[in-house]
Amino acid sequence: MAHSYNARQQLEFFLLLGIVASFWFITSSHASSTKKAKPSPGLDISKGNPIDDCWYRGQKWLHNRQKLAACGIGFGADAQGGKGGSIYEVTSAEDDPASPKEGTLRHAVTQANPLWIVFQADMTFVLKEELIISSYKTIDARGAQILFNGSWGIVVQSVTHVIIHGIHVTGCQRPPGYFSANYSRMPKRSEFDGDGIKIIDSQHIWVDHCRISYCADGLLDVTVSSNYISVTNNYFEHNRKVMLMGHSPSWVADKQMQATVAFNYFGEGAMERMPRCRYGNFHVVNNYYWEWGVYAIGGSSAPTIFSEGNYFIAGNAKQVTRRMDNSSGNWCSVNDIFLNGAYFISSGEPKNSTAYDLAKSFKALASHRIPKITSHSGPLQLL
Repeated sequence: MAHSYNARQQLEFFLLLGIVASFWFITSSHASSTKKAKPSPGLDISKGNPIDDCWYRGQKWLHNRQKLAACGIGFGADAQGGKGGSIYEVTSAEDDPASPKEGTLRHAVTQANPLWIVFQADMTFVLKEELIISSYKTIDARGAQILFNGSWGIVVQSVTHVIIHGIHVTGCQRPPGYFSANYSRMPKRSEFDGDGIKIIDSQHIWVDHCRISYCADGLLDVTVSSNYISVTNNYFEHNRKVMLMGHSPSWVADKQMQATVAFNYFGEGAMERMPRCRYGNFHVVNNYYWEWGVYAIGGSSAPTIFSEGNYFIAGNAKQVTRRMDNSSGNWCSVNDIFLNGAYFISSGEPKNSTAYDLAKSFKALASHRIPKITSHSGPLQLL
C-alpha cells in the first residue's frame, strides 16, 4: 500500500511539473513576442513594404537604379533626386572641401546638374567639413556599405529634390570653427552643431533606409521652412535627441511644413524626439518604437500630429507623448498598438476631424505588420 501511495505522489509531482513548464513556456513566448531583438538591418527585403516592393525585383534594380525616384510615399513622394541625370560613380573616399576632386563624393554633390550618385565599393568617409548637398541629387548607397564615421554631418540647405538612401552615419561631432568652403554655388553657414543629417529651408526631400546614431546633437533635423519631407525605413538608435521638425517658436513659417515619418525603427538608446514637432502637420505612421527613454512623440507651438498604425513597446517610460508648452495643437492616435503599459494622450480635435486632413499622407498598413516591416530598416545588404 505504501508503495502504491509513493507511485501516485510521483505521478502527481510530474503532472504538476508539466503544467508549470507549459505555463512558463506560454508566458515566456508571449513576452518574447512583445520584445524585439535588435535586428540585423537589411538581411533581405520584407515583402509588403510599399516602397521596397516598388523598386526591388531581385537584382534587376541594378539596371534601373532611378526607378527608386518613383517609389516614394508620403509628403516627400515627389522628390526626384537626380532622376534623369547622369550616373556619377564615387571612386574615392578622399575629402577636400577647398577643392573637391573628381570621383569624390564632395565633388559629386556640389555639381549644378542633376546626378544619381553611386559608389564603386564599400567606403568609410571621415569628412573634413559638413557635406552640403546641392539640388537634384540622389545619394544611392545600394550595393555598397557607406559609412560616415566620427566627423561632420550632412546638410541639405536651401535646395530642392534630394534623395538620400542607404548610408550609415555615426559619431557626428561638434568640431570647433566654422564652415569655410569657398565654392560659390553652396550657401555658407556658421557653426556646425553636430547633427547627423540636417535639412534646412529645403523642399521635396526624402531620407530612406539610413542608419544614424551617436551624434553630438540630433540624428536628423528638419527646420526653417522646409516642406514636403519623407523620412522612411530608417534605423535610429543611441542618441538622446533623435528627430526635430520645426525650427523655433519664433519661426512661424514652419506652419506650412508637411512631413511623413514612416516605417522607421526607433531602437536601443533612442531617448526622445521621435519626432519632436513645432507648428506644421505631421503624419507619424507605421513606425516601431522600442523602449524610449523619456518620450516618443513630442511637440510645441500647436502642431497637428496624426499618429497612425504605430507599434509602441514601453520600457520604464510609459507615456508616448510630451507637450513642451500649453499651446496643445491637435494630437490623435488611430490604430496604434500599445504594449507594456504604453499610452498616448490625445488633445485638440477628435481623430475624425477634418483638422487632420493636412497631416494624412498615405494609406497606413495594419499596425500588427510593423514589427516585420521595420525589421529591415536601415541600409539594405543587396549584393
